[in-house]
Amino acid sequence: MVDLFLDRVLVENNSDQDELNTEREIIGILENRVLLLFFASAECEKCQRFVPVLSSFFRKLKDPAYIEYPKLLALIYISLDQSEEQQREILKELHKRTLFLGFDDPYRKELQAMFKVKDVPAVVVLRPDGSVLSPNAVRDICRLGTDCFRNWQESAELVERTFMLNEEFDDPNLRSATDPVRRLKYKTEDDKRNKRWWKLWVKGKDGNGEEEKDEAWDMKRKSADRGIWRKR
Repeated sequence: MVDLFLDRVLVENNSDQDELNTEREIIGILENRVLLLFFASAECEKCQRFVPVLSSFFRKLKDPAYIEYPKLLALIYISLDQSEEQQREILKELHKRTLFLGFDDPYRKELQAMFKVKDVPAVVVLRPDGSVLSPNAVRDICRLGTDCFRNWQESAELVERTFMLNEEFDDPNLRSATDPVRRLKYKTEDDKRNKRWWKLWVKGKDGNGEEEKDEAWDMKRKSADRGIWRKR
């Protein structure tokens, strides 16, 4: 699925409209995710009615204000608009984490043909391997809401790395890019227990050391006392 956009420029729907144009950036934002390709046009009334529904759906699955751990989901708007102004009209209503292709990018039409999109709005759902989960999930999103994602996740066999056990991270290949930060920020109970155990062990070791010193001192003192009594 990542291969679809490796040689393309994706733009983030934020105020700066940051461009993602390197292989590392594209892989980082699309790898191991369910991908939604949203085909629409501002001229279509159904599209205009569906955009707020899709935006709310995506926000509830990605925005930290709604969910503690954002889901492995990406949304790309594939504009079928007749002008850049119309494209901006749709983007204005979509979540800021939505990605899109520039209006001048002919790849928009190629994707439309590739996934045989004839009617809009259309939401093509792709597994991480690029295979199609749903050719058009508009009805499911309207009817089921965020429960859709649970079905997609199970079908795509996505791995929620946030909830993986610490032991599974012994393999560096399984670690995400944010794993070191998350480990520092969110200490696991095992880490806490190990830290407490270490402190107790060190404290006990120091205590034993003091006891050994006291015993040695007592022995020296007793030997000295015996020497005094012998002289007498």
